[in-house]
Amino acid sequence: MFLFISGAEIFVILLIVVMLFGADKLPEIARGLGKGMRQIKDATNDIKREIKNSADKNDIDIDAVKNIRKEISKVKDNFDDYTKPVSKVKDTIVDEITGPIKRNK
Repeated sequence: MFLFISGAEIFVILLIVVMLFGADKLPEIARGLGKGMRQIKDATNDIKREIKNSADKNDIDIDAVKNIRKEISKVKDNFDDYTKPVSKVKDTIVDEITGPIKRNK
């Protein structure tokens, strides 16, 4: 499924295009569409490059996702520092309680 269009719908659209423009015009249309898509991609890359250059020039950090992941990692590490001793105490208590039960069996 591409762009919420199924294979049958794509086939119908292609059939209509062939009927409207003829088979001899299809390569020209495809070339034109490809050229247009390339121009859009180039323009998008130019805009991204300008934003990055402007952010670098003004010392603005645009990679917020990287910073957020770093902070989440720090929080997880701190959380593990607190939960590991509690987990060890819990395991010790469980071993103390279940130890006599296992020995009696």
